[in-house]
Amino acid sequence: MRNKAFRICLIVAFCLMIAGAGSLLGINLYVKSVGGSRLITPQEASELEGVDCIMVLGCQVHDNEYPSDMLEDRLNKGIEVYNIGASPKLLMSGDHGQHEYDEVNVMKQYAVDTGISSSDVFMDHAGFSTYESVYRAKEIFGADKIIIVTQEYHLYRALYIANKLGVEAYGVAADYRPYAGKLAQDCREALARVKDFATTIIKPEPTFLGEAIPVNGDGNITND
Repeated sequence: MRNKAFRICLIVAFCLMIAGAGSLLGINLYVKSVGGSRLITPQEASELEGVDCIMVLGCQVHDNEYPSDMLEDRLNKGIEVYNIGASPKLLMSGDHGQHEYDEVNVMKQYAVDTGISSSDVFMDHAGFSTYESVYRAKEIFGADKIIIVTQEYHLYRALYIANKLGVEAYGVAADYRPYAGKLAQDCREALARVKDFATTIIKPEPTFLGEAIPVNGDGNITND
């Protein structure tokens, strides 16, 4: 009797595991399908009309002074898209939740050092997640049509979120080189797609909102 109950528990656990894996795969395929339909080249980006801003998504910086390889590639691609005239404004969105860690000032300084006017570069200091970055781009910066720049694996989710939040978004991939830890990165992203699939159904407000900062104005208003 005890062995029979144990076998039933194993069968139920196995079925739940299979169902969970199937859900994970199905959601990932769906998110990639929706997001992937808006991947474009820099040239195609330059042919779009009425783009409010090019949003570069933040990631790790070192010593609050210089970007990681992944972020540097995002910045270089965002600057390229800006320089070919896809949009007159850049929005650097990342984590500046504490004084000791500041992605966005590093990002803006990198762009300004290439010759871009500081007034054309906005900073979103509260882009603590991909969802929050897209949400705030629309609600705080008034951006209804945007180009998102990040690595391709990340773009699928970012563009999916934009679609579900009512933002017309297109994605330009910034993949100049291979990156360390790709397997772990892909695993985290697969789980993140499931998380944001649910998040875009619930649509919670981000950690911070605040007053509107129209992205068609002067980016220096976001300086700190």
